[in-house]
Amino acid sequence: MFRNSYRNMAAKASKFVGEFFTDISLYILGSDINVNDMINEFFDSLFPLAYPHLVNPSIPDPSLEMTECLRLARRDLKVFGNFPKIMMTQVSKSLQVTRVFLQALNLGIEVVNTTDHLKFSKDCGRALLKMWYCPHCQDLMMAKPCAGFCNVVLQGCLASVVEIDSYWREYLRSLEGLTKSMRGIYDMEYVLLNLFSLIRDSIMYMQKNAEKLAVTWYPRSQNMTS
Repeated sequence: MFRNSYRNMAAKASKFVGEFFTDISLYILGSDINVNDMINEFFDSLFPLAYPHLVNPSIPDPSLEMTECLRLARRDLKVFGNFPKIMMTQVSKSLQVTRVFLQALNLGIEVVNTTDHLKFSKDCGRALLKMWYCPHCQDLMMAKPCAGFCNVVLQGCLASVVEIDSYWREYLRSLEGLTKSMRGIYDMEYVLLNLFSLIRDSIMYMQKNAEKLAVTWYPRSQNMTS
């Protein structure tokens, strides 16, 4: 979006755009990062970059002091309107659901890895072998053991872990429900792929209010210089 619509800002914007998406990745993976803080940091960095290019070209290269002052003024002046809050709501909800979903998958992997190394007794091994090959003895190559026999063998062989069955089934139901709920504002892919439109609209809002921002900023910059 920056390269296509704001080429003169693209090179410098790439730094904090990259930092923003890195924070998103870290949050999903479980890092203790506040979503609202990361979005505020993004817009705090965007305003000092956009101001000299789109509002006041007379200061093409703001000093460090002016850059910091612009960062601090961004929230007070509501430079980007309500778009940062809209972005906070959409990103926060989608990332929270995605983070829970990933944590649930990791939990499932741990359970599977634990049960994957079960050792069966010799009697259980013989029963499993019989269940698998018994029809072959009668040349019934396509026949399968009856469901009742399968259940009896499996219940006997898996007696040590059968107590987790109800919990595992509930886990699968919850995971399925969570997956179905990941739609719209809860769909991380949809939200992230459409972030550019919110950021673009926020910049356009700033441009429409450029005259007001320039008038508001002038005395502040004069005071800062003095």
